Amino acid sequence: MDHPFARLAAPLTAGYLLDLLLADPENWPHPVRIYGTLIAAGERELNHGPYRFGKGAVLAGGLVGGTFLLFKLLDKVWEKAPPALGIAINSAWVFYGLANAGLVREGRAVFEVLDQEGLEAGRRQLARIVGRDTTQLDVQQIRTAVLESLAENLSDGVVAPLFYYALAGVPGLMAYKMVNTLDSMVGYRNPRYELFGKFAARLDDVANLVPARLTAGLLAALGGSKRGWRFILQYGNQHKSPNSGYPEAAMAGVLNCRFGGPNYYHGQLVPKPYIGDNPRLIAPDEINRVARLNHSVCAVMVAGIVGALWWRLSQRKHGG
Repeated sequence: MDHPFARLAAPLTAGYLLDLLLADPENWPHPVRIYGTLIAAGERELNHGPYRFGKGAVLAGGLVGGTFLLFKLLDKVWEKAPPALGIAINSAWVFYGLANAGLVREGRAVFEVLDQEGLEAGRRQLARIVGRDTTQLDVQQIRTAVLESLAENLSDGVVAPLFYYALAGVPGLMAYKMVNTLDSMVGYRNPRYELFGKFAARLDDVANLVPARLTAGLLAALGGSKRGWRFILQYGNQHKSPNSGYPEAAMAGVLNCRFGGPNYYHGQLVPKPYIGDNPRLIAPDEINRVARLNHSVCAVMVAGIVGALWWRLSQRKHGG
């Protein structure tokens, strides 16, 4: 096998298989926890006094740029190491950068706990994966929230990291994870983060413009749903986020259901438009179809990137 192809395709394939096998073990160390520690420390030091927008921009830009440069340097180091060592290490980074199996596992867990242990237990389990208040949700709202989360996080946690791996290898993937972590920690519209986190939130919006729409297209295509394509066009821009509505619209179209609507966040009712036009009940076994669809999207992304790498390197080899 051509060495440049192996150096790029083998870590992607191995990291994907590790994600399928191991998901995201809760007690293992994870680079995103280090990201979170750095972000929290920077926020404590900088998020006060004047120029908070500028200070937030400096923190976000420095952390994202520094992450990319660090992993670019590590890539250069691994190039001089035995190929097997470099591939093994980069496989671990891909594994940490992917969140598909863990995402599906958490979604299944909510459905199972809800069915086996009741409403209160289902609400508590759902709170592990969503930001909205879950204390007043009924069974239908819990199941709907899970499916919305699986669609949205398929973009943020699967397609986007793979997209940036395709563009820039491990440095691109890990820099994107920093962008996403910054947004999840400081990208809120509230008095504490409105100014300080605005740059990070906008950076995350820009970084996800293509992946969110790519995710939506893959969901509609692999779901075999003309309605999915129609929902993307009809509802994709209805979400408050410029990106989240697209994969949610595609999933709602594939399932012929309705997502969205008002929800409580941090004690406040936040009005949101509905995505879809069929307020039907979500059945307990529908998590299986959504899980298969998520896994299919991830597999197609990995296979597509491997194929593109093979084609690009073969063209380069033959002077194309």
